[in-house]
Amino acid sequence: MAGLVLAITIGKFAGRDIHIDLYEAHDAIKTAGAGITLWPRTGEIMKELGMYEEMSRILTKPPSSSHGLPKFRKSNAPEGGFEFFHHIFEPYGPSHMHRQHLVDLLKRHISSSCTIHFDKRLTAYDTQSSGSLALHFADGSTATTDVLVGADGIRSAVRKTLFETIGPGIVDPSKTRHYSDPSWTGTLVYRTILSAEKLSKIDPNNVALKDSMLNIVSFPLAQGTRINIVAFVSDKQKAGTPFEGRWVSDASPEELEEAYQDFEPDVKCLLKCAEKPSRWALHVVNELPLFTCGRVVLIGDAPHAMTPHFGAGAGQSMEDAFVLGRLLAHPLTTLSNVPAALKAYQDVRLPFAQFIARGSERMGNILQFCLPGYYDGSDRGNMREELEILKEKIMDQWGWEGEGTVAQWVQAESQLREDLCQLRGGRIWMAVNHIFY
Repeated sequence: MAGLVLAITIGKFAGRDIHIDLYEAHDAIKTAGAGITLWPRTGEIMKELGMYEEMSRILTKPPSSSHGLPKFRKSNAPEGGFEFFHHIFEPYGPSHMHRQHLVDLLKRHISSSCTIHFDKRLTAYDTQSSGSLALHFADGSTATTDVLVGADGIRSAVRKTLFETIGPGIVDPSKTRHYSDPSWTGTLVYRTILSAEKLSKIDPNNVALKDSMLNIVSFPLAQGTRINIVAFVSDKQKAGTPFEGRWVSDASPEELEEAYQDFEPDVKCLLKCAEKPSRWALHVVNELPLFTCGRVVLIGDAPHAMTPHFGAGAGQSMEDAFVLGRLLAHPLTTLSNVPAALKAYQDVRLPFAQFIARGSERMGNILQFCLPGYYDGSDRGNMREELEILKEKIMDQWGWEGEGTVAQWVQAESQLREDLCQLRGGRIWMAVNHIFY
C-alpha cells in the first residue's frame, strides 16, 4: 500500500519525468487482512492526491460525520458485560473500509511513468562503485536503480540488508539482528469477517451490530452488511521470544470460541458467526535508529510495523509515502542530493511514526487490562473507580488522529530547502529510478 501511494504521489507532483519501477513479490497486487481504519490524517492525503471523493463512496461511514467510536466494554464476564465509557471523536473520527478496496482504488490511479513487475521478491541489494544499487531477486534475476525505497513489509529484505551492511560507526553491530528481525509480541490475533444479517438473526440486539467492541474489536464494512472482527489472545511472558510455526494460518471457529469462553453472551454469539477465521502471530519491528542510509530508504511496515490497537498502521504507511513522494518529486531534488531529501523525510517521519507505535502498544496493554499500575481486570470492590481512572488514561492516548500530514510535508520541505542551501555546487536534475515493494 505504501509503495502505491508513493508512486501516485511522485506521478502527481513531479514536474518532470521520473521513471518508477514497482517490484511486487506476488503475481498480483493484493493485500492480507480485511478491514482497515482510516483517520482524518489519511483523508487529508487522499484530498491532496485527488482521490478523496472516490474513497468516500466506498467507506462504510462518511468521513465528515461525527463518530461516537469506540465504545469500551468490560466483557470478560460470563453473566454479561457492561460499557464503561463511550468516547466521541470530534469533529469526526475513524471510517472503515475493506483493505483490498483501498488497494484497488490506489491501483486505478497509478501513473503511466510507473512500470509494475510481478513475481519479483527482493532478497538483497548491494551498492555499486557508481553509487547505483544492484538488486537481487529470488528468481535469480537482477536490476539496478538510482534510489531504493523499501516498502517490503515487516520481513523487509531492504531493512535486513541495510543494517547488515551499514558501517559500524553508524550503528552498533551488536544490535544488527535487533533491528533486522521482527519481534513477536506474544499475541495471537484472530481475524474474520462475518455476516451482519446472520448475527442479527441469532442475536438482534448484539452490541457488535451497533457499536465497536474492544479488545475484541468489531466494526462494520461494506455499508454495514459485513462485520470485521479482530480478537486478541496475549501472553506477555512470551513477548520477544521466537514464534514457532507459521505467522499466519487458518484457525477453526471452535478454537476462537474457546479463547473467549469466559466472556459475555454478546461476544459468544458474535464468535459463533465467525466465517473462516485466520490466526496471526502479531510481530512488530523494534524501534530503529534510522530509516535511511545513502540512497536507500524504508517506508511503511518495513521501518515501523506496529500493533493494531490505534488502527494506525496503514495510515502511517501512507503518511510515509506521501511525505517521501513529495520530497522526491520536489524540483530542488537531484540525484546528487537525494540523501538530503531522504534525511528530511526521516527527520520528520521517524519520531512521529515511532511515537504512534509506542502509543499503540500502550493502548493494547490498557485494553487487555495489563498496563502496570492500572486496573488489571480482576473483580474487586473498587472496580468502577479503577475503570474511571483507566478511562482517563485511554482518553490521554488520543489527540494525534486529526489532520497533520500536510503540515509534516511542509516541515520536511522547509528542512530540505535549509539543508540544500548549505550544499555547494549547481542544481542539475538527473532522472531517478525508484523501486518500491
